Amino acid sequence: MDAASKKPATKKATKKTQVGFEESLWDAANKLRGSVESAEYKHIVLSLIFLKFISDKFEGRKKAIIAEYGDEYIDMVDFYAMDNVFYLPEDARWSYIQTNAKQGDIAVKIDTALHAVEKNNKSLAGALPDNYFSRLGLDASKLSALIDTINNIDTIANQNEKTEEDLVGRVYEYFLGKFAASEGKGGGEFYIMSPSFFTNECHLHKAA
Repeated sequence: MDAASKKPATKKATKKTQVGFEESLWDAANKLRGSVESAEYKHIVLSLIFLKFISDKFEGRKKAIIAEYGDEYIDMVDFYAMDNVFYLPEDARWSYIQTNAKQGDIAVKIDTALHAVEKNNKSLAGALPDNYFSRLGLDASKLSALIDTINNIDTIANQNEKTEEDLVGRVYEYFLGKFAASEGKGGGEFYIMSPSFFTNECHLHKAA
């Protein structure tokens, strides 16, 4: 009887954690208000989540390469591609973005990271935005706050998500609903990265 009474409480706590995670991300995006139009939130947030996601995958694969082959292979692109993981040079890794989040030129560093990711992975040719963050003229402190929030997201699959794509898809669907609600039915069409984009299938998703 004691075990039965504890089970619903565990589920309730898990659900609360999931909701808080998405809402905190939305709240962080809302802090960009005044710096950019709300219609830009989706592109900013999903681009940063993309960087965090592929960086987490990269770091995991890097550890596996060291364990199986040795340190001398950690910068060989083919050893990542063989496991469907994007190779990331140092200035394209999330750890680099997080370390420099408080710098005034963080927008430039993010653009540089996205460019480096595309340059080092042929399958991404033409798929990532070019100098997008620099052109927006974002408030550096607000962008830094958003980076800090995204840094707390564990994109590696856990007991709540069967795959990493499930987790990213959850964020994607939540934001899709929020953006649609904020823009209204007359908000027109917009393009955002679909969850499949995060798993080496680089496409853009068109949504109404």
